[in-house]
Amino acid sequence: MTISEESRHRLYLRLEEVLGPDEATVLMEHLPPVGWADVATKRDIEGLAVATKRDIEGLAVATRHDIEGLAVATRHDIDLLGTRMDARLERELRLMTWRVALAMLTLISVAVAAGRF
Repeated sequence: MTISEESRHRLYLRLEEVLGPDEATVLMEHLPPVGWADVATKRDIEGLAVATKRDIEGLAVATRHDIEGLAVATRHDIDLLGTRMDARLERELRLMTWRVALAMLTLISVAVAAGRF
């Protein structure tokens, strides 16, 4: 049975006839504004607390797992970047060495050709 505002008002009027207006008001204020099936019990709230705690713990585990995965991926990316930078530095140094050697050979050739050696 659903309780409507009309049925609540009829109950209040009848209680007012029997008990008087003050007592009828006090009694009506102790009734839930909805049906008793819609009122949460202490057991309902405790069940929600347990479920919420379990959900939060699950999220904490998943978050730790995600952070550990990000840390591994970040370390891998940093190592890969270091390897690439080392290889590029080595290529650039080798190229610079060749350029300096070629410049020196060119200068020596020009000096020899000019008769300075």
